[in-house]
Amino acid sequence: MSGIVMIVSRSLKQHALSTAVTVVSAALACGLVMGVFSVKTQTHDAFTGGPIGFDAVLGARGSDLQLVLNTVFHLETSPGNIPYSMFTYMKAQPSVKLAVPYAVGDNYLGYRIVGTTDEMFTKFEYQDGKKFALQQGRVFYNDSREAIIGSFAAQKTGLVIGSKFNPYHGFAFNPDDKHNVEYTVVGIMEPTNSPSDRVVWIPIAGIWQMPGHYATNAATGERYAPKADQLIPDDDREISAVMLKFTNPQAGMNFKQTVNRGGKYTLAWPIAQSIADLFDKIGWMDKVLEMVAYLVVVVAAGSILASIYNTMNERRREFAILRALGARRTTVFSAIVLEAASISALGSALGFVVYGVILYTAAVIVRAQTGVVLDPFQLHPVLIYGPAGMIAMGTLAGLVPAFKAYGTDVATNLAPVS
Repeated sequence: MSGIVMIVSRSLKQHALSTAVTVVSAALACGLVMGVFSVKTQTHDAFTGGPIGFDAVLGARGSDLQLVLNTVFHLETSPGNIPYSMFTYMKAQPSVKLAVPYAVGDNYLGYRIVGTTDEMFTKFEYQDGKKFALQQGRVFYNDSREAIIGSFAAQKTGLVIGSKFNPYHGFAFNPDDKHNVEYTVVGIMEPTNSPSDRVVWIPIAGIWQMPGHYATNAATGERYAPKADQLIPDDDREISAVMLKFTNPQAGMNFKQTVNRGGKYTLAWPIAQSIADLFDKIGWMDKVLEMVAYLVVVVAAGSILASIYNTMNERRREFAILRALGARRTTVFSAIVLEAASISALGSALGFVVYGVILYTAAVIVRAQTGVVLDPFQLHPVLIYGPAGMIAMGTLAGLVPAFKAYGTDVATNLAPVS
């Protein structure tokens, strides 16, 4: 066995350049496979089973998915407004454990501003037993021009306790859409590793009274722009959605049937199901990425085959000498197979570096765009079967040159070279 190891070691050093190129090729293939499957799994789990906290979303008539993306992940535009009375109605229901109103339509430097109540920070649990905690400062007062900043938004905008800022109209930042009203930062949230980290939270009354926003007269149905600091009657108020937590799953099913059958509003329940439906619709993209990753592994295995096979002509005399010195055919065969396996193993080990780069880059992009956090150190079965599969493919690729070495004719290849 030591002799086989010595043969392999000598060959790898003798063909260092081709070995290095092949190892890198295997590393890229292995790292890509591990990266694709890990990002896919973590993204799916984060969106469908991450820290959501609420059971359902009540909003304007339209798509469940749009409603969920708009309120839970803060990614979509609002499908429309609903009367504030729907919030008070749902809040009064015995089977509703918690109801929190949302009003959206503004941003600060591209980070969404959400109008809500202090219950978002005093009663809401984004995970069992976990409420939104403040890293600094305090909770805003419901009738104030104060704001609480998500950790990621604070990091990127530079807002700190005491900072003053002006909101901008719309979901996309446009310097020309600046509101002539100023808010003061009174709290910075602890990181939650959820989309909430990208949000600027203000009292919901601030959205209603924001210059350029409108209320709807309950009696006439006409829209009007409230004056600064004008108290808007409850019947004239509108909100974007109501976030709901039920006392039991049966309540969610009952409300969904009742509300959606009415035709005026949409109740998205359960929230995770809406996101799961999205992943089902775009599942073909995952399949394409998986096929590309598998194809890269096949190409890497082919490069291992080509790398070793192309050296066979110059190594025939070497094998013939080994045979003449007493080496068996199986020894030569095993040396070539072990060489292929060694290249694959080195590539697989280096593949973890490639995997780390892919996961880190993906984590930065996904967090910046959605607030969802990916963990590069999270264990996944692909971290085992990915390298194992790469080594197996490389070993199989080594069989072709191994059989060629096995059939080396001693007499012919020991003949003097003229």
